[in-house]
Amino acid sequence: MNEAAPHHVRLELLGGFSLAVGDTRVTVPPASERLLAFVAVSCRGAVPRGLIAGSLWPEAPEHCAYANLRSVLARLRGTGRTALEISPSTVRLAAGVSVDFHRCRALAARVLDSHAHAPHHRPRFGAHTVLQLSADLLPGWYEDWTLHEAEAWRQMRTHALERLAADFLGARRHPEAVLAAHAAVRAEPLRESSRLALIRAHLEEGNTSQARREFERYARRLRAETGAGPPDRLRRLLRERG
Repeated sequence: MNEAAPHHVRLELLGGFSLAVGDTRVTVPPASERLLAFVAVSCRGAVPRGLIAGSLWPEAPEHCAYANLRSVLARLRGTGRTALEISPSTVRLAAGVSVDFHRCRALAARVLDSHAHAPHHRPRFGAHTVLQLSADLLPGWYEDWTLHEAEAWRQMRTHALERLAADFLGARRHPEAVLAAHAAVRAEPLRESSRLALIRAHLEEGNTSQARREFERYARRLRAETGAGPPDRLRRLLRERG
């Protein structure tokens, strides 16, 4: 088993893969990137070697997948090696390795759970919260395991961003409401509830022309990608408020 990694080792998966020690980025081979990312995304505990081998090399026969995993582990050097704790049957992140995805997933959960608290005990969120929830997980990675996890994260953060937009509007924090709704729309451009949140935020801020432009942008995209027009409730909102 490896020694625990130093506390300044950072693994970043949101917006792209990065492994760093302090402010220094560490380059590892692509196969090592996949291994580190899979272990970090799968869970916070020990990941069975069989699960890793089958997920990273799904088309290979079982014995070949295991051989590939052994080869990747044997070639790990330096920070890549100390970032993992390796046993004969499992692989896990070493203690002290920080992962941005873990922090931001916990943040999204706090946003979604915030209404379970009494108003005076609810956590306070701001523009920085929106920025933390605005990045995709491992964009440009197309393995099945990556796509599944990326979609789950996109759904979670979109719901959290919509919740933030509604809460900011309720508090008349209009710039932050627009920021949160914009981030939700970027995550899911065809999602009606996100676009509704953005149009409502513009209207509440008094920017009727911007709300109309956003409506037309959404209408054009819907027609181009689905052949459908914008939903009636968006039209009614503009008629009533615009």
